[in-house]
Amino acid sequence: MMKRFGLKFDGEGGALDLLRIAAPLIVSYACDTIMLFTDRLFLSRLGGAHMSAAMTGGLSAFMFTTFFVGLIGYTTAMVAQRLGAGKKELCGVITTQGGIVALAAFPLLLLLIPVGKKLFTTFGIDDEQLALQSRYFGLLMLGSALPLLRSTLANFFSGIGRTRLVMLAALVSMLVNVGLNYVLIFGKLGMPKLGISGAAYGTIIASAIGVLVLALSYFNRTNREEFHVVKGLRLHRRFMGELWRLGTPSGIELFLNLLAFTLMITIFHGQGIVVASAITITFNWDMVAFIPLLGINVGVTTLVGRYVGKQDLSIAHRSMKSGLVLACTYVLGLMVLFALVPEPLVVLFRPAETGDYWSQIQPLAVQMVRLISIYLLADALTIVFSGALRGAGDTFWTMILSVGIHWVLTGAAYVGFHIMDLGPLSTWIAVIVLFCLMASVYTVRYYKGNWREKALLLVRES
Repeated sequence: MMKRFGLKFDGEGGALDLLRIAAPLIVSYACDTIMLFTDRLFLSRLGGAHMSAAMTGGLSAFMFTTFFVGLIGYTTAMVAQRLGAGKKELCGVITTQGGIVALAAFPLLLLLIPVGKKLFTTFGIDDEQLALQSRYFGLLMLGSALPLLRSTLANFFSGIGRTRLVMLAALVSMLVNVGLNYVLIFGKLGMPKLGISGAAYGTIIASAIGVLVLALSYFNRTNREEFHVVKGLRLHRRFMGELWRLGTPSGIELFLNLLAFTLMITIFHGQGIVVASAITITFNWDMVAFIPLLGINVGVTTLVGRYVGKQDLSIAHRSMKSGLVLACTYVLGLMVLFALVPEPLVVLFRPAETGDYWSQIQPLAVQMVRLISIYLLADALTIVFSGALRGAGDTFWTMILSVGIHWVLTGAAYVGFHIMDLGPLSTWIAVIVLFCLMASVYTVRYYKGNWREKALLLVRES
């Protein structure tokens, strides 16, 4: 496949160049996936309401942080660009700006807790799920500064290409999270049985340990001397301005995307416990497919940003094509899995006490999981082209495209249920078809070539 694209496996911008950065990130995101997946798997043993509450409550907590996650996330490209230009001493200063944003955001996030809980009451969610969801959401928001700080430090190491440290922090967090959640959810080793609250406490503690691992690496002697990270602990108006100017579109994009996605999930959850459980199981498996692709996305952004900094746009383009080959190869295997054997994947989430609902949940969830295979290639195209465009500084139109796609899908779910009176399966098919059609727009945007002009302008201004 590499030869068909005219690519070499090694060399600058080749698959090995990308994998050196992306492989640890793929493992890192896979660890995050395992944490979320395991939380919901454990909670599914307590009943469908617990599992669905963890999904919507967790998504909502993440949604409120996403503007700042996206804003801070642009430090990856900024660090990569300065590294490519041979200005290592600026990488630490840029990272500090992200840390300042993370700490300043925390009081605002605490003020948003009542807003989130109020929103839950407007979608007709089952009372049992609503109470659990509100509790889980509130606890996660109390620890919301931790993922922002972890993101800040991880972006630095991603930008300089030392993604193994990001992987190490994710592995440690995953092991702590899975172990603590098992103990706290089910009340093992003499601990009280805390249920969904135990899942939240486990996540917060694991996040804190992940931050600690990255912070120890960031402030070690080698890093201090090479990147001047201690001298960089100051507000820098120009870099803070650049971060807000170029990172704000990514922050708005991520927030509006997660808002749309959370609303879409909530629209499905408003159709009753059967549909809520089926769509939750479906998106648990969708997450297994999608989240590791984010490692390729960050790897493409990093390499494109680095070679843009070196003013070598041909190798930047080669980096994108390497990412495209890797992403498509990854999703092809998953397409076969979801298409041919969805039933064992669904049965894994069967509650300890099935009650009257499982006989309705299982066949619906099996059909929904099978349909995931239809849109995985569209996921691969979207993740690679959006990463390449961001690395080149084309953040505004990337935001417009991404936000537009997510809100069209949310609108489709609303129209399907509340206007056309379609069933859950027909609505799910409509969402998938629209996503596949709209994802092709990224390809058109990239190959029009506007990113090249933006990249050259960015280099001249830096």
